[in-house]
Amino acid sequence: MAGPSHPRAVDVLGRVTLVTGKEEFLNERTVAAVRTAVRHHDHEAEVSETQGSDLTLATLGEMAAPSLFSSIRCVVVRGLENLPEESVAGLLDYATAPAEDVALVLVHGGGPKGSGTLTKLRKLSTVTEAKSGELRPSEFPGFVVAEVRSHGSRIDPDAADNLVQAVGQDLRSLAAAADQLTNDFPGEPITADKVKQYFGGRAEAKSFAVADAAFWGRRTVALEELRWALDGGTAPVLVTSAFAGGARGVARYLSAPRGMREADLAREVGVPPWKLRTIRDQSRGWTDGGIARAIRAVAQADADVKGAASDPSYTLERLVLTVTGLRSS
Repeated sequence: MAGPSHPRAVDVLGRVTLVTGKEEFLNERTVAAVRTAVRHHDHEAEVSETQGSDLTLATLGEMAAPSLFSSIRCVVVRGLENLPEESVAGLLDYATAPAEDVALVLVHGGGPKGSGTLTKLRKLSTVTEAKSGELRPSEFPGFVVAEVRSHGSRIDPDAADNLVQAVGQDLRSLAAAADQLTNDFPGEPITADKVKQYFGGRAEAKSFAVADAAFWGRRTVALEELRWALDGGTAPVLVTSAFAGGARGVARYLSAPRGMREADLAREVGVPPWKLRTIRDQSRGWTDGGIARAIRAVAQADADVKGAASDPSYTLERLVLTVTGLRSS
């Protein structure tokens, strides 16, 4: 990934950070790193967010303007690919000479839409791009090794391979698994035996069984699968990660252009072709508004679980009830 992985305030204030690529987990890490840099510089700094589709010169001006409390701001614009044509010139004018006390983050989710705007932004000296490419299958073990190292530990290469096989090729799930292992074995190298001890039951498969049932609207089945998964030692963060993947799949399917060939549609949705039929059938019970509320519910549950919720199982049960309740029968 290009761009600074741990930026300082001087790297982002008075500049534009352009975050591009389809790997949402890595994109979100870059956004979080910019926010952290700004907050470290000024703990009262204000953070605001908007969607590219809602961005006008007026709203950008409002977000970038100093407040009564702090002149330091971090402004995040998501979905830059949906920026209205009439707002492009104003954004480029701002990006040419950004406000000194503002860190502007523009997030583009990949794909050809809005590529002309990206080309113009990349030519500006005030713009730093952080690009997340989709990982090849051979690169996932290396991601695990780097994750474990970032926590001050190390993992055997065969253990990294085993973790990918057990958890699957979802970066959020792999990062959560690496975090759990290094917390539970502080200062110890992570071996294949430790991975098998925690994830030998294919926690990913259990997690996705819960999420799939929920997005089908099968409440009783989802609750039973959840109880079985948790009793079997599946980490709660893997369950919320599976829900996040399920929600993204349905949302992308609903927003995909009609009439695409199946292979192209699978790429657009970001799933293997065999998974597309499940998502197609699931999506028949979902509206755009319903899936948007489900995504917010998943994000809240994920934050609760990672924030050491007093009862993660209750948080996950509530998530199942919420998601199944949002799906139309």
